[in-house]
Amino acid sequence: QLPAGNLQLTLYQYKTCPFCSKVRAFLDYHGLPYEIVEVNPIMRKEIKFSSYRKVPILLANAGSPVQLNDSSVIISAIKTYLISKRNSLEEIVSFYPPMKTVTDQGKEVFEYGNKYWLMLDEKETKRVYPVNEVRVEEMKWRKWADDWLVHLISPNVYRTPREALASFDYIVREGKFGTVEGFFAKYMGAVAMFFVSKRLKKRHHLQDDVREDLYEAVNEWVKAVGKHRLFMGGNQPNLADLAVYGVLRVMEGLEAFDDMMVHTKIEPWYRRMEGVIQRAEA
Repeated sequence: QLPAGNLQLTLYQYKTCPFCSKVRAFLDYHGLPYEIVEVNPIMRKEIKFSSYRKVPILLANAGSPVQLNDSSVIISAIKTYLISKRNSLEEIVSFYPPMKTVTDQGKEVFEYGNKYWLMLDEKETKRVYPVNEVRVEEMKWRKWADDWLVHLISPNVYRTPREALASFDYIVREGKFGTVEGFFAKYMGAVAMFFVSKRLKKRHHLQDDVREDLYEAVNEWVKAVGKHRLFMGGNQPNLADLAVYGVLRVMEGLEAFDDMMVHTKIEPWYRRMEGVIQRAEA
């Protein structure tokens, strides 16, 4: 538990972004108060201060201001800070240096090779992860959420023109758009993302019916949690639970989410996650 006001946080986000949703799930579960700045996805003037042009961005002040980029780095760094009292947040963030890489498409991007690690000493590690298998499992499924699960969202919510329009109606309603921007974003964005989703389907080698990939993925997750645990973390969620929940949550209110609840075994775990996060927020 941190003293009141010891950690001041500001999250720059798109509300409907799965990576931003992951960070909110983490912060909410840990009872950390934070301010939200909703970023206009077209102009992005709210993050003009940053050379890193993606969201989420977390500005954190624990005595000195620090900018954290990348959802998994944000979660690992803040979790390390909550557990370890040895290092300043600024020093912890330095353990996650960005490395420039080039994608298969020739685009330069920054990657963080150790972003699923908590930077703890041996005693702290034993307290959080009594056996090494627990740590390995958590890291594996956090990476799975980023590398696979998140790529199933767009092809599913933009699967048909009707679903694409419903998704953009939700995005415009929840996001930060001007009136004219919102109108064009809703209709032109829906058309564009319908076709983009087809390219994503091909890029990630998805089945003709992308719902089947979604169903298989969430059932794979449920199987990994198992019948004898409430959460992958046991009686309480771990960072993998929070990551998977955060990614899936962005589909709430859309046809893909309803179909997932009906055709997979995810609902009991999902409702438990809702419950613990609501209690933590309260």
